[in-house]
Amino acid sequence: MRDIFEDIAGGEPLDPTEAARRNMRPNLRKRFYERASAGGDNAILLDGRPVRTPGGNALAAPTRALADAIAAEWDAQVERIDPATMPLTRLSNTIIDSVAANAEAVTAEVAKYLGSDMLCYRAGTPEGLVAMQTRHWDPILVWARDTHGARFVLSEGVMFVMQPDGAIAAMRTIIPSDNWRLAATNVVTTLTGSALIALALASGHLGPDAAWDAANVDEDWNMSLWGRDELALRRREGRHADFKAAATVLALTV
Repeated sequence: MRDIFEDIAGGEPLDPTEAARRNMRPNLRKRFYERASAGGDNAILLDGRPVRTPGGNALAAPTRALADAIAAEWDAQVERIDPATMPLTRLSNTIIDSVAANAEAVTAEVAKYLGSDMLCYRAGTPEGLVAMQTRHWDPILVWARDTHGARFVLSEGVMFVMQPDGAIAAMRTIIPSDNWRLAATNVVTTLTGSALIALALASGHLGPDAAWDAANVDEDWNMSLWGRDELALRRREGRHADFKAAATVLALTV
């Protein structure tokens, strides 16, 4: 089958801003298939014919459960095929086409965040924000310390603090080596600004809701103080869709 997703999305994964732009365009392709399903080899099929990634590879998942979830995105399309509503397919395309050849670089990117992880930079005031950061972030740092022997140093404000090499090395050992789980961990890291949140999610220490709440402590506090920012919430909704896709990959590749 012709590379349908590349034909629609131009061969590039969509970020939330680009997804919004494309969602406004009238050239989305009409749905041309009756049924999406997963084949015996976990390949995604449209009316029994395999879908290919923008790179020309078979769109196939490592587990049946994940293949079913990807197929469900295709089945959920109505009159037109909208890549903006298919974050799991977009992520899968990226993993299949790019991560296998760049796994070392992706691992290094996750590890880089450990040197300046968001969880290590704390507010001094106000008390409410300090309490929220403590409630959501301290248990993750305790998990890293008690389970993996990684002791991270905290800093108040934005003053850079050098993290112990041993702490970074200890957490680096649990960065997933499987391409699918590695890519999903990288997505969560970049979306949240925290490799520690991502690794806690990948390890099963945090559930998706707790991880997302931890990632948005500062924004949630600001909105509680100043009111809702509708533009920020729309951007956040796009990030959340990509986050949930990555969390789904982690949940269904165990």
